[in-house]
Amino acid sequence: MSLKEKINPSKLPQHIAIIMDGNGRWAKQQGADRIFGHKNGVKSVREVTEAAAEVGIKYLTLYTFSTENWNRPQEEVIALMSLLVHTINAETETLNKNSIRLQAIGDLKSLPADCYNELQEAIENTKNNSRMTLVIALSYSSRWELINAVKEIAKKVENKTISAEAISENTIKLHLSTANIPDPELMIRTSGEHRISNFLLWQLAYSELYFTDTLWPDFGKEDLYEAILDYQNRERRFGKTSEQLKKLKN
Repeated sequence: MSLKEKINPSKLPQHIAIIMDGNGRWAKQQGADRIFGHKNGVKSVREVTEAAAEVGIKYLTLYTFSTENWNRPQEEVIALMSLLVHTINAETETLNKNSIRLQAIGDLKSLPADCYNELQEAIENTKNNSRMTLVIALSYSSRWELINAVKEIAKKVENKTISAEAISENTIKLHLSTANIPDPELMIRTSGEHRISNFLLWQLAYSELYFTDTLWPDFGKEDLYEAILDYQNRERRFGKTSEQLKKLKN
């Protein structure tokens, strides 16, 4: 029996988030420059996205470029932005073919104009697709997102459209860039690093974390299935005890 056949379709995570790490190290192992690793990482993006849609995942968020990544060598940033534009252009047809809707979160206005325009065009061209939503986190950091949310709420308090006493967990959630997206049940990080690197700090509060030593360009369908199976074998308690969960099921 293949790993895919072992997956229980009734226990799928609705939303999977992935920190795609290891492109640079993979390239170094090949004796190539870092952008070679990023180019090969695109293949994994394509394979994992298609696999997630096929198995029934409704939301897939990929940490593509963080606000901290702007501090990388300029030639790498320029190459990454060029690769991003090329990839968006090349993959829009495939997204439509597979009925996958594209969305993006992050400080998108900080992107180069050509990149931003191509991204918005792809979002518009795929907006009616309904099989799965692919969320690209670009120029994103969770601290940036939370600061923006606080500022927006503070303005509303100042303008008296909301009172400070009325601020709730839901108020904050509605001011995040993921306001219309359910929180991830599963977060995957490749390359052997065991941290979440300023990614979806609020949204990952109750997510199951899965770490693998596999470098992103080597991460494929079977690796995704393995992560989902690991998730399905965990008990999600949300603060309750195992005994309480058993009573709720009975």
